[in-house]
Amino acid sequence: MKSPEQTDQLLRCLMHILGRATMPIKTVYDLVGRGDKQIQAFNLCDGSLIQSEVSRKTKIDQGQLSRTFTRWVENGIAFWIGEGKDARLLHIYPLPSNTKPKSKKPKKSPRR
Repeated sequence: MKSPEQTDQLLRCLMHILGRATMPIKTVYDLVGRGDKQIQAFNLCDGSLIQSEVSRKTKIDQGQLSRTFTRWVENGIAFWIGEGKDARLLHIYPLPSNTKPKSKKPKKSPRR
């Protein structure tokens, strides 16, 4: 029989696979926000930290972080695990912090 930790790991794996299949990385970056702190906060939302811990590690104000978490949940890129003061946010998958997708600029037509 599998331990609860193994079951938890398998469920997280399934969540990451489904997240990548349904939401492209560029879309997730757009929904997370442009700042490096937002990306860091999003990546810290692996279900192991409560909001105050994420706030302390990223130096983002708890009020702002709360609004950010609400936006992420409403957009389907993160989910609450647990209830009350023990609630923890779980992202659909972590984002690479050094490979933000660049916006595609339209090609200029050659001058004549």
